[in-house]
Amino acid sequence: MTNRFSLTKSSMPNDRIYLDQVGDEHRKRFGQYFTPQDIANFMVGWVTESGYPSLYDPGFGLGNFYAPVIDDHSVAFGASEIDPSVLNFWEKTTGRDAAFVEREDYLLSWGKQHTNIVCNPPYMRFQKFLNREAVFSAFASNIGLRLSGYTNIASAFLLKSLSEMDGNGRLAYIMPLEFLNTGYGKVVKSKLIENGHLTAIIRLDCEKEIFPDAITSVGIVLYDASVTHKTVDFHSVSSIESLETVLDNPPIARVVSDELSPDSKWLQYYLAANRAVNSDALVPLSQYGRFSRGIATGANKFFVLRPSDAEGRDLDVSECVPCVTRSTQVRRGLFSSGDYEQLVCEDAPVLLFSASTNHSTGAERYIKFGESKDYHKRFLTKTRTPWYKTELRTPAPILMGVFSRGGYKVVRNRSNAVNLSCFHGFHPNIYGHHYIDHLYLYLASEPGRRIMSMSKRQYGDALDKFEPNDLNDALVPSPALFDCLAAEELACAMAYVEENDEIPASIDEFFEEKLKAR
Repeated sequence: MTNRFSLTKSSMPNDRIYLDQVGDEHRKRFGQYFTPQDIANFMVGWVTESGYPSLYDPGFGLGNFYAPVIDDHSVAFGASEIDPSVLNFWEKTTGRDAAFVEREDYLLSWGKQHTNIVCNPPYMRFQKFLNREAVFSAFASNIGLRLSGYTNIASAFLLKSLSEMDGNGRLAYIMPLEFLNTGYGKVVKSKLIENGHLTAIIRLDCEKEIFPDAITSVGIVLYDASVTHKTVDFHSVSSIESLETVLDNPPIARVVSDELSPDSKWLQYYLAANRAVNSDALVPLSQYGRFSRGIATGANKFFVLRPSDAEGRDLDVSECVPCVTRSTQVRRGLFSSGDYEQLVCEDAPVLLFSASTNHSTGAERYIKFGESKDYHKRFLTKTRTPWYKTELRTPAPILMGVFSRGGYKVVRNRSNAVNLSCFHGFHPNIYGHHYIDHLYLYLASEPGRRIMSMSKRQYGDALDKFEPNDLNDALVPSPALFDCLAAEELACAMAYVEENDEIPASIDEFFEEKLKAR
């Protein structure tokens, strides 16, 4: 691809100067992460290759998408911007008039159509999406689309822009790519593949070079409303410089458009190690039980105790539940009762205060102490009755780390300890009790890790995350396949794990062979 705008550094306003002026709170309020000029040049170049001399930017910001065409009077440029501070800064530093920019909330301004759209939307998680009720109502009224409450503002921008394409031009959006693997992302993916106009998604593996403060992986969505594609290309670039020629190179994956499902997790297409597997031998993990998040106390400083704390406050043994409160407390792949007792001997914080309404005198004093510190007014505690009653859980026999870098943490829990939210806990159904060790060995194996990684969410700085439902929907071996592992082999493998803190190579080989595509 020959881009009419080369990847050169910009002479436009320095975003760092602007951010120093307005402060970090202002940036967060408006979800501002400004596009490096070379990225903006690439996106504008691709979009304007549609042949139509128009360009619309729903989030003008510092004008980096305007910069490539600022002196090209043949291009009709329009934009929207909600933040007056950033527009005033742009006008003062460029000496230009921003009269062509509509000062409006893009998500609440409806009824327009555009040929070419290019955008770096604001990035805010759904918790910070303060006017989302009004926005969601506008989506339902204008395009009949009901958004998930977990939808972030960037996804809402993209969905609205897709609805405004007039069918002749192109759209390029730089986006947090978490939507590729999330539940709320299903509606976004559905709209992207509707009618076959999605061209490519380029993952920017150099996200820290592009957005140093970003906490999620980012990529560029390319969409051509005038073309029906039979395939969609998934590309990846490791440097900004390689972006200019990325579309000239073979993609990491090329997927037939009709085979792309909004229900599947699209990050799997970026996994170089994703080898073909025998899908007939796999079933959803939910067939064996379910993962759920760990206990959220709302005030760990109050609820998490050391054995010496419990003794010093004269708490009854029944009011202190054995609990894994930090991921670092589990040092091996198999966590036994002996491992937990060792933590107790070390006076580690491994007790969860969980008193009933008929509690001891010591517990009553401790509750009063907590109220004197306003722990009962925290976000979670104030919604509970009584506020000091924590969730009731049984110990989960398998624990999975929530966040990870370079591979997730999976633990076979043989202790009687419950877990806080540092882990997700697997609770088997009646059917799944027989397969606990099978599941653990699979999750810890290389083939299992490879397949499970298709369900993770990827954030910035190589940070991966699993949500409970990501795990429950993930693929694991069928009972018929698990039953091929003889009871003696299973026992020997678990004994090996206990002694060596790793699974034997024979287990990797077993799953590799059984899951190989036929």
